[in-house]
Amino acid sequence: MLRTSRRSSSNPIIRGLYYRSIYQIKLASEFLKNTDSQASDATVRTYRAEARFLRAYQYWVLIDLFGNPPFVDESTPTGKVYPRQISRSELFNYIESELKAIESDLKTPKAGDYGRADQAAAWALLSRLYLNAEVYTGTERYADAATYAEKVISSGKYSLHSTYANLFLADNNLSNPEIILSVNYDGKKSQNWGGMTFLINSSTGGTAKAVTGVAMGVNGGWQGNRATKGLLDLFGANKATDKRCLMTAAATADISSVTNFDQGVYVHKFRNVTSTGTNGSDGDQCDADFPLFRLAELYLNYAEAAVRGKANTATGLQYLNLVRARAYGGATTGNYSALPSLDEMLAERGRELFWEGHRRTDLIRFGKFVSADYVWPWKAGVKAGAASQAYRTLYPIPADDIQANPEQLKQNTGY
Repeated sequence: MLRTSRRSSSNPIIRGLYYRSIYQIKLASEFLKNTDSQASDATVRTYRAEARFLRAYQYWVLIDLFGNPPFVDESTPTGKVYPRQISRSELFNYIESELKAIESDLKTPKAGDYGRADQAAAWALLSRLYLNAEVYTGTERYADAATYAEKVISSGKYSLHSTYANLFLADNNLSNPEIILSVNYDGKKSQNWGGMTFLINSSTGGTAKAVTGVAMGVNGGWQGNRATKGLLDLFGANKATDKRCLMTAAATADISSVTNFDQGVYVHKFRNVTSTGTNGSDGDQCDADFPLFRLAELYLNYAEAAVRGKANTATGLQYLNLVRARAYGGATTGNYSALPSLDEMLAERGRELFWEGHRRTDLIRFGKFVSADYVWPWKAGVKAGAASQAYRTLYPIPADDIQANPEQLKQNTGY
């Protein structure tokens, strides 16, 4: 997570994320424009539906992080154009309508190639969209989040991987019953210094390797990313028994200096090592695929809707306990006897989904991201953690985009 003090409209990481999403939206739109005349062909229709899914996914990234981005589609000309700024509510409706419109043209769950969007991917994104609808539009849609989670679950094509740790290894593309859609990486065939190569290399190095004793499958490591003790504390007294606790405290779990990699908690969830213990195909570039959607998220979406009184209580408890039982190696010792509180539901999502890109969105939905009643080390740039300004629930639109399109784009409040 970016430190609050770094979230300016000129921050290069924010700019890179923003423009990468816009770029992918434009690529998808150009593909749709150039294949419009072939849309009657069944194969082309499927390709077009997949392109519309990818565009909808990137618009979900923008609605979640930036709220009110510029809007382009296949009708937008290439060249010097000034895209209009779309409201968050209008963009929500657009994403929803696109995902529903393409359903019949996407392949049925698991009928296509691994790593390509199918109907289950669209249902999973709709569930995630509806889960956060109150944040995006002011109107909650938790029942709809549960409905679309159930569509994935009841398809019968997915099951929880028996071993949690193996979900995130170099061979997680093989015989993996849980992943619904992944971003695929190959250490030899798709080399780049971002993606999983960045995530794995940046979370390890000499000190981390010595402290954890965990093989990361990379030659060195960049010694940059680690967690605060707030993540480790989510597991409480169950650190040793919950098999999701794939992290090790450094010599000191407290971080006094954010630039000191010898402090904090080393996370070894993603590794460039196979389930049989061999290293990935390359010593620097990584093979592990990133799970954009997996079944456990849909179980938790349904369970949260049930906790909020918008889905079947017994079914929600059943799904939640399936996730818990896997975390305890198949044992039922960690099962809930009744649906937990909202705070415990948030903690459970943190334990299951950490480092997969969910926590910021979850904290905002639960009203914890900027509040003073839930803090973690270095929240708001303060060592002990502190409340942050309400406007920080959105990132700023990059200043250079606003300068290039001042009549259409307005900056998010507070920046």
